[in-house]
Amino acid sequence: MDVTDIKQACESHYGLSDTPFSLTPDTGFYVGLESHDEAFDSVRYALAAGEGFIKVTGEVGTGKTLLCRRLLNHLESAKSDTAYIPNPTLSPTALWLAIGDELGLSGHSRLSQLRADIQRYLLNIAQEGRRLVLVIDEAQCLPPETLEALRLISNLETERQKLVQIVLFGQPELDDILSEQRFRQLRQRITTSAHIEALRTPESVSHYLNHRLVCAGYCGEPLFTRGAVRFLWITSGGTPRLVNVLAAKSLLVAFGQGSKAIHAQHVEKAAADTESIQQPIGWHERLKLVIGL
Repeated sequence: MDVTDIKQACESHYGLSDTPFSLTPDTGFYVGLESHDEAFDSVRYALAAGEGFIKVTGEVGTGKTLLCRRLLNHLESAKSDTAYIPNPTLSPTALWLAIGDELGLSGHSRLSQLRADIQRYLLNIAQEGRRLVLVIDEAQCLPPETLEALRLISNLETERQKLVQIVLFGQPELDDILSEQRFRQLRQRITTSAHIEALRTPESVSHYLNHRLVCAGYCGEPLFTRGAVRFLWITSGGTPRLVNVLAAKSLLVAFGQGSKAIHAQHVEKAAADTESIQQPIGWHERLKLVIGL
C-alpha cells in the first residue's frame, strides 16, 4: 500500500471519516481551550468597542493561525470589512499594495493615488457605520519601517471614530520588538493584549484529543489511554501542534500493531521518530513519569 492507502486504512481501523490531527488550521476542528477562548472574546469585545490596535501572542505551535482563521470567519459572518495579511515581511509600499489588493483597489501606478483611494474607501464605509479590520498574522516578522507605516495607517480616523482597526497575531518576539524605545508610540496605541498558552494539564490534552477525534467521526470509548495522554503531555510540552504530530504518528504505530487503543508505548515510538521532540532520557525513566512512580 502507498502512503495514502495506509492513512485511509488507519482511519478506517478506528472508524474515522476524516483526519483528526492534521496540521492545517481547519476551524472545523477548533477546540475551545480556555486561553484561546479568552483571547478570542477579548478581540471580539475590543473590535466591538472600536479600539484601534489589538495584539494576540503565543508560542510557536499554540494555535495562533487557527485562532486568526476563526476570527476571520467570525468577521465574514458578521459581514465586516476585512483585509488579511498572512505574510507581513513587506516593505511599507508593499503593505499599502497588499491592503489595496484586499480591498479590490489595484492597478495604481502611484502610491499616493493608492493611499488616497484607500482613504476614500474607508471614509465611504465609515459613513455606513463600518470600519476596516486589518488582520496581520506572524506580525513578529514585520520590518521596523513597516511597523512604523502600520502606526501611520492606524492614524486614519474621523473626529468620531477610527477608520481602521488592526489585529496583530505574533510570537512572543513581537513583545520584545514593541518594547524598543522607537516603537513607544505604537505600543501606546495597543489597548488590548491577549496571550494564548499551551495545554496546561493532561486533562486538557485528553479533552483536546477526544474533541478532534469526535470531529473526525470517532464514536466510542477514549482511544488514548491515561498513560498515553500523560506521555503526550510530557513529550509535547502541551503544544497543540506537537500533540497533533505525536497523536497522528501514535495512531499509525498502534494500527500497525493491530491495537484498538493507543498506549504509552505507542506514543514513545512516535516521539522517538520526531525530531522536534526532546527525546526522553530512557524508556524506563520516562515510563516512571508517565505512570506517576
